[in-house]
Amino acid sequence: MRIEFVSSARGDFHWSRPVLTIGRAEENDLVVSEAQVAPQHVTIYRDRRGMVLDVAAGVGRVYVNARPVREKALLRPGDSLSLGECRMLIRDDEDLEARELREPTDARCTAALRPVAGPLSGRLVAIGDRLELGATHGALPLELPGNDAALLTLAWDDGELILDASRVPARHAVRVNGVRTVRAALQPGDQIGLATHRFILEAPGWSAEPVVVQPEPEPEPEQEEAAGPRGDVWWLILTAALLAAGIAVVLFAPF
Repeated sequence: MRIEFVSSARGDFHWSRPVLTIGRAEENDLVVSEAQVAPQHVTIYRDRRGMVLDVAAGVGRVYVNARPVREKALLRPGDSLSLGECRMLIRDDEDLEARELREPTDARCTAALRPVAGPLSGRLVAIGDRLELGATHGALPLELPGNDAALLTLAWDDGELILDASRVPARHAVRVNGVRTVRAALQPGDQIGLATHRFILEAPGWSAEPVVVQPEPEPEPEQEEAAGPRGDVWWLILTAALLAAGIAVVLFAPF
């Protein structure tokens, strides 16, 4: 087993024994010096089910794939484990996908999708030069209600990671950070939602510049027409004059 530290420059931690203890105290196998981490926070051990995470009683919340764990949880390679502010990835030593993620080609930033909800949960999906999710040959499955066919693509374009949802049926809205979109330039930490699927873009070491949205210029107010009465004003003046003339005739006409 190997543990990668997502938000830290700390090197990978390798472990081959049956039991691993993690906490702030020095007697732990893996020491995590965070204020929110208890002296002995969690234990990971193997049994017939696989890797089991055991949370110590009374400690702060532990998250696996962004979901809180209070007592026990099964772990798989690719799972994200969070203790306080410390985020880790559980890896197999023979995980080829992890190797590809750590050795990107073309000097591009390492980037991956972490599914936090839906059928793909528990995996870390490396993006590489291009990633396709959907009903195409070689793509990862993307299950949608009604078995609708869809293709969601992430690819690099001139240094930007572009999400293309043009081949996702319109009735299945793709949302980035809650905003419905068909095409978007992604940044680290962005959340992508589609039906029951939820993904978070992981990109250690990538500090993308925030996108500056220029507000649209406000339309200039229309110029007032040249001073003077308009047509409807003339009509009102004429009506008032006729009424005044009629009243005068009634008052001064001899009986």
